Parts: sequence; C-alpha cells; structure tokens
Amino acid sequence: MTHFHSKRLPRRGVVLAAVAGLVAALGLGTIGEAKAETAALSPQESAASRWTDQPHGFASLAGGTSGGAGGEVVTVSDQASLAKYAAAEEPYVIRVAGAVAVQPFGSDVVVASNKTIVGVGDTGEIVHGELHLNPGTHNVIIRNLTIRDSYVEGDWDGKTQDFDAIQMDTVDHVWIDHNRLTHMGDGLLDIRKDSQYITVSYNQFANHNKAFGIGWTTNVQTQITIDHNWFTGTKQRNPSADNCAYAHLYNNYMSAQVADGDPVWTYGNWSRGHTKMVIENSYYDGVQHPYQADTTAELVQRGSILKNTTGRQDEWGTAFDPRDFYAYRLDPAAAVPALVTRFSGPQKQIGTGPA
Repeated sequence: MTHFHSKRLPRRGVVLAAVAGLVAALGLGTIGEAKAETAALSPQESAASRWTDQPHGFASLAGGTSGGAGGEVVTVSDQASLAKYAAAEEPYVIRVAGAVAVQPFGSDVVVASNKTIVGVGDTGEIVHGELHLNPGTHNVIIRNLTIRDSYVEGDWDGKTQDFDAIQMDTVDHVWIDHNRLTHMGDGLLDIRKDSQYITVSYNQFANHNKAFGIGWTTNVQTQITIDHNWFTGTKQRNPSADNCAYAHLYNNYMSAQVADGDPVWTYGNWSRGHTKMVIENSYYDGVQHPYQADTTAELVQRGSILKNTTGRQDEWGTAFDPRDFYAYRLDPAAAVPALVTRFSGPQKQIGTGPA
C-alpha cells in the first residue's frame, strides 16, 4: 500500500482569490443567506468545461488512477462477458452497452486491478448486481453507469441482504464518477477497510436508505474526495465517514431527504470516529442534521447553503486544508443545484469514443 505524503501546490492564493471574487460577485452571504440561490448557468457552460477524462482529487495523487488505459478496449452487453473481462489479470477498458441483468439476483461482479468500466453514453446499466473490489485491488475507474434494483421488499434497513451497488475493501486508487446508483439491497456505495486515494464525483445517489458509507475500520488511513454528487430521496450515510484521515466534500447537493420521523438515523454528512472532514460550498435543501461530527472527529464547514434544514450543524477542530494536497475547482454554493442536477449521473458524451 502506498503511503500518503502531503504536497503543497503553488497556486493556492490565486485560486482562493478567484473563488472569493466569484462568490462576492454572486452576492453570497453566510449560511442560509445566499442572495443568488437560483444562480443561472452561463450560456457558455458545457459538459466539456465541467470535467475531463482524468481523475482529480485524492485519486490523482501518489501515481494517479488510470484504470485500464493501455489495455484492450472491449464492449459488453451480457453478464458473462462483463464478468470475464472485469476479473481478468490484464488491463481492460470495458464499455457497457445497454442493460446487463445479473443472475442470481444480487450477485457480485468482481472487478480486478487496472480496469475501466464505463457505460456507453447513458445506456450502460447493471441491474440487480454489485460491482465488488476485493482486498488488494488497485487502479480502477467506474464511470457513467446506472446500477439499480437489487432492493428486497421489506428490507428497508438492509439487514437480510448485502446487495450493494459498489463495494470495495482495502483497495487503492479508485475513481467513481458520473454513475447513478439507486434502489439497491443494502448500501449504494461502501468504501471499506482502509481503502486509500479515492475520488467520488458527479454521481447520483437516489431512492435509498443507506446511501454511502466509508470506514469499517479502527485505522485512520482513508483519503477521499467527494464532489458534485446529488443525494436525492435518501435517508442516511450521505456520506457517513468513519476514521478517514482526510475527507474532502465540496459542491455536493442534498435534496428530497426521506422523512420517516427517525430523530437520529436520518442525516446528511457525518464525520465519525477520528475523521478529519472539510465541507465546502455544498447545498442542503430540506435536510435533517445536515452535517454532524463525533466529539473525537473534526469538521470544518465553509460556504454552504442550508435551506429549510433542522437539527445538528456541528463544526469543531481544524481538520486540514485540501489545497495542501491538490488544486480543485470550487463552484459557488448557490449554483450547485443547477450544476449538479445537470451534470451528475450518466452522460451521453461519456464512453462513446473508441477508448
């Protein structure tokens, strides 16, 4: 496992000044006081200006994450082909065209190291099956897929079936990007047991109880970037981050939280254990306990908008400065709902080329 080293980047002052100027120009105030909550997208805003095909954040560090780059490009439309190439020893870029129904219901598709699995346009789906990364797996990209429908009626708490959308244990260098994860049997995304150098960006977590959990360990090693994701119709773990060395959450949007009267286990972001968490310029609409922290954890929040929220808004400790590790584009919180609803989830422009 690669060890983590801090790296200070030289453009910090310039980037912060630019962000401050943009926020000032939009007239943003303190939490819940934004004057431009419905900030319009620029007419020039395009998909090309929002992302590249290269990972950012923690997944870009310590050698980076390239997935199956350099390997053979294959297109699959059935379970047998997907399972064959995903588990192979060689690197592959695996293009998923259409819906792949997984049998038996809830089964794992094992993903080995040096793989890219990408949906072709917005058509690629994995239906009632899980992408599973075993301990020691590294250098994996999962993009532009819909993974859906392994939910078992009556098992809202996910106690009888462990049917996640994506689960990984003790892995490193993984980029989860532009997927739609919905209506699964347990968690939508579980990042577990000391996984390192992870970025989760531009995904949709929808129609689910336990959306996104990080931890299942007493060690404090995980470094994770979570940006421009949309949590909608979810109840808890949005995410829950337990014992993360560094958890950087920015420009995420949480809306339409499931309201079932649960006073504790309905929440937004939770910094648990000894996690150091930084939240920046996110948007919470109608959320109970938008962000909270254990007394042993740290949570720094700046620039977010809270609309019709109730409950805990914990902030304590100094956490860390994400720009000590990497540069990033920080959008104003008022623009987040429009940006994230437009650009998260599977996109027609992704996965349509030859590689």
